[in-house]
Amino acid sequence: MATHVPDEELLLALLNSTPVIDGHPEDRLADPAGSASYLRSAGAEIDMDLDTDEHAVLLRARELLQSVVDGAHAPAVLAPLLTGVGSTPHVTGEGIAWSLTTPDGTRTAVRAVLAWDRLARDLPGRLRPCANSDCRLYFVDRSRPGTGRWCSMAVCGNRMKARRHHIRTSGSRTDG
Repeated sequence: MATHVPDEELLLALLNSTPVIDGHPEDRLADPAGSASYLRSAGAEIDMDLDTDEHAVLLRARELLQSVVDGAHAPAVLAPLLTGVGSTPHVTGEGIAWSLTTPDGTRTAVRAVLAWDRLARDLPGRLRPCANSDCRLYFVDRSRPGTGRWCSMAVCGNRMKARRHHIRTSGSRTDG
C-alpha cells in the first residue's frame, strides 16, 4: 500500500503536535513564532511563518481534526474551516492542475483538512490514534491487513505488550 497523500506530513505534524513526553502533555504549536518551524521539521511544506490569525485558525483545525480522527465528532465539524475555499482548474501540458484559493489566514489549516479528506477517501479507517492510552500520537496504518494499533511498535507496541504480559503473569501467581 504505497498511497501517498499530498500534505500528509502537514496533517500528521498538526495532529501529533500535542504529544505526551515522560507523562506530561506538550503543545508544539503553543508558540506562534515556532509553529511553522515545528511543522517544517516534521516534514510539512510551510512557506512562511504563521501570523497570529493563521496560528489561531491552525490551533482550531488541530482541535477539530483530532476530535474527528478520535471519533468524538462527525466530519461536519470541519465545515467552518472550509468557508470561502475554492479550487480553480488550469490546463497544463500534462492535463488539468488545480489551484487552491483560501481566505486570508486559513491556507495551512485548509491544506490539513483537505489532506485528512484525501486520507479518509483513499485509505478509509487507516488514520487513527495510537491504541496506547498514555500516547496522544496519530498514525497512518499502511500495513496490508490494516490492523496496526500503535504509532510505533518499538515504543508503544512494546509498552502495551509488556503491560499486558505483566498483568497476565502477576494475576496468575499465588504466594505460598
